[in-house]
Amino acid sequence: MTNTATSKTKEQLIVDNEELHSRLLETKEMLSAIRSGEVDAIVISGEKGEQVYSLSSSETPYRTFVEEMHGGAVTLNKEGLILYCNNRFAELVKHPVNHVIGSYFKDYIIPGDKLNLENLLEKLTTRKNSVLIISLTNSTWLRLSVRLLPAYLHGDNYIIVATDITALKQKEIELLELHRQLKEQLVQLQDLRFDVINAKIETDVVNKKLGKTIEKLVKENSKLKLDKEELRLKLKQKKVSARMKK
Repeated sequence: MTNTATSKTKEQLIVDNEELHSRLLETKEMLSAIRSGEVDAIVISGEKGEQVYSLSSSETPYRTFVEEMHGGAVTLNKEGLILYCNNRFAELVKHPVNHVIGSYFKDYIIPGDKLNLENLLEKLTTRKNSVLIISLTNSTWLRLSVRLLPAYLHGDNYIIVATDITALKQKEIELLELHRQLKEQLVQLQDLRFDVINAKIETDVVNKKLGKTIEKLVKENSKLKLDKEELRLKLKQKKVSARMKK
C-alpha cells in the first residue's frame, strides 16, 4: 500500500512539475512578446472579471505627454493608494517617483484638507469632473481636477491632474491681508472722524456758552456805565444844590 501511494505521489509530482514548466515557458514567451512589441494588450482575470491592459505602441505619445506635462498626474485606487504618478507630481510633493508610487495621497496633504478630499472622492461619479483646492504639507498649494475612471479602465480608480497654484494663493493671501489692513484703517479713520465731529460739537457748545457769557458781560458792563453816569449826574446835582443853598 505504501509503495503504491508513494508511486502515485511521484507521478503527481511529475505532472505538477510539467504543468509548472509549461506555465513558465508561457510566461517567458509572453514577456518576450511584450518586450519585442508583438503584443498590443494583455487580459487579466480577477474578482471583477477580465480587465484589458493595453500595451499598444500607439499609447506611447500619450504616455510621453503625461510624463512631460506641466501638471502633476496621479492615479489612485479606492483606498487612496497612488498607483501611478508622473515626474511632475513627484516634484510637487518633493519625493522620488518610486517613493510616491505605492504611498497614500493623504500623506502629502495637510490634515485639514484630508476630509475634504475623502468627501469629494466618495461623491464622485464617472460623469462628473470635480475640482478641489488643497495644501500640501510642504506649503505647496494645488488645484486638483479629479475624475473617476470607468470600471473597464483598470477598475474603479481615480485620475487626478494637479496644478501648482502656490503663487496665486500667495497673491490671494497678500490681497486678503491688504484688505484687512485697509478695513482696519477705515475703522480708524471713522473713529477719527467721530472724534473730530465730537470735538467740533464740544467746541460749538463752548463757543455758544462763551458767546452768551460775553453778551451777558457786555450787558452788565453797559449797565455799570449807565449806573456810573447816573451816579455822576446825581453827585453833580447835589453839588449844584449845595452851592445854591450857600
